[in-house]
Amino acid sequence: MKFNAARATWCALTTLLTGTTLLASAYAEPNWPTKPVTIVVPFPAGGGTDAFARPLTATLSKNTGRQFIIDNRGGAGGTVGAGIAAKAAPDGYTFFMGAVHHAIAPSMYPKLDYDIEKSFVPVALVSSVPQVIVVNPQRVPANDLKGFIDAAKKADGKMNYGSAGNGSSHHLAGELFNGLAGTKIAHVPYKGAGPALTDLMGGQIDAMFDGMGSSAGHIKGGRIKAIAVASDKRAPGFPNIPTAAEQGLNYKVSTWYGLWAPKGTPADVIAKLQAELKKAYNSDELKMIWNGLGAELPDLYGDAFGKFVTGEIKRWGEVAKASGAKLD
Repeated sequence: MKFNAARATWCALTTLLTGTTLLASAYAEPNWPTKPVTIVVPFPAGGGTDAFARPLTATLSKNTGRQFIIDNRGGAGGTVGAGIAAKAAPDGYTFFMGAVHHAIAPSMYPKLDYDIEKSFVPVALVSSVPQVIVVNPQRVPANDLKGFIDAAKKADGKMNYGSAGNGSSHHLAGELFNGLAGTKIAHVPYKGAGPALTDLMGGQIDAMFDGMGSSAGHIKGGRIKAIAVASDKRAPGFPNIPTAAEQGLNYKVSTWYGLWAPKGTPADVIAKLQAELKKAYNSDELKMIWNGLGAELPDLYGDAFGKFVTGEIKRWGEVAKASGAKLD
């Protein structure tokens, strides 16, 4: 009896200590951040995710007094970096900045080493921009959507478009366009939008169905030509670029970017980061940058952002099936 009583006391004490430890780990950082914070960006520098991540991390660093560091981990349409981030310690010092590509990946990659809905905790939407059809003006001398479609049909499969990788939004956007316009523009996958844009400007490829965020500066600089934006309305900061719908094609695709935390990250840390994000989005500096990139200011956090991502996974799964898009 004494043995059983002692054992019961020990079990109760162990349970209490375990529960206390779990509670402490869930609310472990009252003064977060106390050291540098890493943001894993799953694409090379120069792409759309990077275009928003850099000014955002600079603002967070300034506001918190702690350094927010970008860790570019490109490859396989953003899935390599996502897998790395999913395995990171959930201590509040590693976050993941993904994009619409990660809502597409489940329908394109049969074997992922992470689950965007189960391996992460949704933190917040970062930005949303329409996609834009851009061309190298020397290779594709079109000035509007009709001219672009006519040139593509005349090329009969010899015109191509670059993407951020197999299964990326650029990839599916191009296949969706081919289906709607009756064209046969060939897909050329890259390891990120940055390298694809470099080749577009250099004349190695003809076109891209890109997020406005990564193309914005190059459009303004005249290095590439914008044919149409794929949204209901013209993009903020780019009032002179007509929509595809204005030019007779019901083609609508948007690119969004978001932040996630590895599953198990303390809830109070996530709440603190969300508060810092709201502060950053309300700054005049980021408002001006987001407008210059053709982006809308976000207001979607936590579970609401998670439900949005779930809806996007379903939507893009249907697009992938309908378009017949395949991994090259």
